[in-house]
Amino acid sequence: MPVVEKQHLPYAAVVLTGGSSGIGKSFVSHIAKVDPEVLICNLSRRKPDVNSAQLKLCHVEVDLSDNRSRSDGLERLLEVLAQKAPSGPILLINNAGFGHYGAFSSADSERYQAMVELNVGAVMAVTAALLPLLRERGGAIMNVASVVAFQPTPLMATYGATKAFVLHWSHALRAELAPVGVEVMAVCPGSTQSAFHDEAGMSRGSMGDAFTQTADQVVEEAMRALRRGKAHVVTGWLNKVQCWLSARLPLTWSTWASHRVLEKYRPKA
Repeated sequence: MPVVEKQHLPYAAVVLTGGSSGIGKSFVSHIAKVDPEVLICNLSRRKPDVNSAQLKLCHVEVDLSDNRSRSDGLERLLEVLAQKAPSGPILLINNAGFGHYGAFSSADSERYQAMVELNVGAVMAVTAALLPLLRERGGAIMNVASVVAFQPTPLMATYGATKAFVLHWSHALRAELAPVGVEVMAVCPGSTQSAFHDEAGMSRGSMGDAFTQTADQVVEEAMRALRRGKAHVVTGWLNKVQCWLSARLPLTWSTWASHRVLEKYRPKA
């Protein structure tokens, strides 16, 4: 893991979704090491497996894919912010999400609905709930998308579409909020060492180590890009090349290419 220097973050609180594992957990660890005084509010079903005694962590247990649970969780979150961080800028990191690997017909519709509700619905709902505070107090929004946002993705059709939404929505929201000084940035990681592949039903290591980053590397690049005021960042230089090419190919070509790549992630019998 890269050496993280302590510094004062320009935020009174960080609100994070999906901080219990993977990239989300790395965000918690990174922020705690950089500035232990910042209040971190995590919204997820499980509490992050970190040493909470060394950081100001408030866990709000919530199922973000469920409308009622999400509404209750956001109400509790606003109460926590009012009590523990009543003033100062806020950093919102919309990270929660999951994928599914396989043809569209290979999973039941309820799973796809839950995916759209979490990957898209929760991003909009959490942002809408915090937007009045962000406009009043200042801050930034970081939305975790993916490299699959740059082209159609056969075998991950719905997941790719949700991440394309996050990327385009982030750019549009950035333009809308620029006059009030709220930064918006999308983060587009590629293959990352986490539980994502197992949960999505994909094989691991299909594209080799050169394309795979650790969650800590993704977070390091994301936070550096946020400090530089970037509109979006693709993490990992090979991923940058891939996305640059995908964005310039005709859709039929980029769809064919992504299909060939994603076939390599098919679980081995």
